[in-house]
Amino acid sequence: MSLHTLHPERVDETRMHAYSTFAPTLLDSLARRLARCQGSKELDQVEKSLIRLIEDSEVTAPHAEAMKEFAIELVVSTMTNARNHPDAKSDLEEIDGRRTEGRSENPDTLEEQLQSGLEDSFPASDPPAVVSTSISGGSKDLVGTDEVLRRKKKALQRREEQDTK
Repeated sequence: MSLHTLHPERVDETRMHAYSTFAPTLLDSLARRLARCQGSKELDQVEKSLIRLIEDSEVTAPHAEAMKEFAIELVVSTMTNARNHPDAKSDLEEIDGRRTEGRSENPDTLEEQLQSGLEDSFPASDPPAVVSTSISGGSKDLVGTDEVLRRKKKALQRREEQDTK
């Protein structure tokens, strides 16, 4: 049945039924699109605006307050679903609060600060420690920088002794 063949007395009833059927789907689609394009901050503002619009509207229907509560429930759940949707855009982190006090935006000054920080932190780490473990079945040779150098030095001395003989 099309709008043209609808009985005039049923037009308002059918319109309200259409609104109640399609409004949630439309609102959900718009909220998801907004979340994908703008992020949750924009959704928060739209949600507040829609709630204010619902609360401030004058409805003369018999159950106006209950209708408003259901409409607000619809807005809140729709916006929550849009925020939590995987396609929703993440808001950028506010970096102003993370900036180090006194940090310059001048590249030359930043380079100087970097060099100063590197010089202040030299040496960057301690040399590796030689670690031994006790494992049953015999001892293991220690392997570390000093041990490797000692072995190389002994091997070089042996070669020199063999060459002189």
